[in-house]
Amino acid sequence: MILTGPAIAAAVSAGEITIAPYDPARLSPNAYDWRLGDTIRICDGDLDAATLTAFTELAIPASGLVLQPDVLYLGVTLEKTGSETYAQLLNGNRTIGALGIWVHVSAPLGHQGHAIRWTLEIRAAKPARVYPGMTFGKLVFLTTVGAPASYQQQRAKYAATQGIDISRLYEEIPQGAL
Repeated sequence: MILTGPAIAAAVSAGEITIAPYDPARLSPNAYDWRLGDTIRICDGDLDAATLTAFTELAIPASGLVLQPDVLYLGVTLEKTGSETYAQLLNGNRTIGALGIWVHVSAPLGHQGHAIRWTLEIRAAKPARVYPGMTFGKLVFLTTVGAPASYQQQRAKYAATQGIDISRLYEEIPQGAL
């Protein structure tokens, strides 16, 4: 089941959901409007699942950054979110989609217990200017069924993510980067 905006607010007050920074005005009927952080990584060259990805990291200036087509950008949410009680789904929103920006299509699930600033996969259909702190999507909280298993207690490669994290799939490929 999806939590309503008032249920999200109550869970934040009870300490069951962490959203930092939190602004109750960003609640909608069934979600929380999350924002783009102020840093972006541009993946350099060809991408290879067996190799560490090279990138250039930039601060997004207050005047904005124009995203270009055919470039993979990795961004980060402004908010750090998490919950030991609820799972999360992070999505772009209709407003960003109408600008031709696809965000976080491949990995929307935030496991129970995973408290992070989300790494975002961002692509643009046409040149589009983005700004730090702009609304970029919706975060939904879901009730879970069964015994809880905190993501932070798992041996998961992204459990300690602090910000933008590149793919570490190479760790699973025997001939991958060392």
